[in-house]
Amino acid sequence: MADDKQKLQKLVEEQKWKSLYHEISQMDALKLAELIEELSATDATIVFRLLPRELSKEVFPNLAFESQEKLVEELAKKQQVLGRILDDLYPDDRTALFEEMPGMVTKRLIQLLSPEERSIATKLLGYPDESIGRLMTPEYVAIRPWYTVDQTLRHIRKHGKDSETLNVIYVVDDNGKLTDDLRIREILVASPEQTIEELMDNRFVSLSAFDDQENAIRVFQDYDRVALPVTDTEGVLLGIITVDDVMDVAEEESTEDFHKFGSFQDIVVSPLKAKIGGLYKKRVMWLLALVFMNVFSGGALASFSETMEAALSLVFFLPLLIDSGGNAGAQSATLIIRGLATGDLQMKDWFKLAGKEFLVAFLLGITMAAGVALIASFRAPEVIFIVGISMIIVVMVGSLIGLLLPFVFTKLNIDPATASAPLITSISDISGVLIYFYIASLVLGV
Repeated sequence: MADDKQKLQKLVEEQKWKSLYHEISQMDALKLAELIEELSATDATIVFRLLPRELSKEVFPNLAFESQEKLVEELAKKQQVLGRILDDLYPDDRTALFEEMPGMVTKRLIQLLSPEERSIATKLLGYPDESIGRLMTPEYVAIRPWYTVDQTLRHIRKHGKDSETLNVIYVVDDNGKLTDDLRIREILVASPEQTIEELMDNRFVSLSAFDDQENAIRVFQDYDRVALPVTDTEGVLLGIITVDDVMDVAEEESTEDFHKFGSFQDIVVSPLKAKIGGLYKKRVMWLLALVFMNVFSGGALASFSETMEAALSLVFFLPLLIDSGGNAGAQSATLIIRGLATGDLQMKDWFKLAGKEFLVAFLLGITMAAGVALIASFRAPEVIFIVGISMIIVVMVGSLIGLLLPFVFTKLNIDPATASAPLITSISDISGVLIYFYIASLVLGV
């Protein structure tokens, strides 16, 4: 990569434009994007402007947003060139770029588009934030039921070059309503005289332009498609959404859930760009709340001081027991949050899951109790019964806390991902201390 970068820089310095054009024309789009990000703003602009139109359409979406922003700023000095580049971008990639830009910049860029592309961009930006309409592209091939296979193939050859994908061909009626979708293979193996209507089974899956983007993730997972049609409320075909767009959304959602699960209230898009004060505010309140919760653990320990004095060996097993409860709860919560996020679980399922989790936690508790009893047999035989029984109950309580918290948060219209590991661990710590020393007090008669 370093050699390629130096070669491009040398060609730019020596102004050998033909050699530079020949060099970059042979490169892969992803590799070119990586190289452009390493070049200076001026060199990157020169290289990008020399790219063949089709290649530039593939390179631009692969650039990081910061690189896209710099490139747009440089190209804005030559508005005609920038307008052509924006026109050539796929509508969904262009919409993603516009959404990241400040409002005034987006307004200026839209004015550079051709009238046709400006109409498409304005329409896509008119859909609600995080809706499927913002992701879709109107670049698809649609045919009529009465077309023959021969007519269809001629239509595809004529209009398919601008389509984002040709894996699926869509069938619409005279009013533009979606009636079916056909895989290209079904058309290619059919007789040229057959009509499209003869190949149709009128069974298709579509998305609504106004649905949340997370719905698209679930549908793609359920039906294993590379592209899906997007319709309005009346069933009119508006565009398509491809699996690569959905993968980007899935990655963003996973990142969002990860930050929330790690006790962040909001996403920090880039910690390098975020201000110290902003990072501090996002974290301090939650951490303070957890500190005050953990005070209860200390209070519980203080109230059982006599029990600890009666058998000091109890203290040795305390971290092991409360950590086991927290770990079991975090495991359970992770499974439930994932199920709620993917739609595999509903609120009504909590009771059924509670019964199943109770049995699973009981088996886990017995297994872990056997392990801790083995350790106690060497270290402190006099507390084997106490630590064994406590381990079973602590693991069961921790697991049930981890299961119930995501459902409680969902019921309160709070994202269940905020039922974070620190919160579950804190509750499990308090309950673990109380369970452990209460059982010890009963057994020891303190």
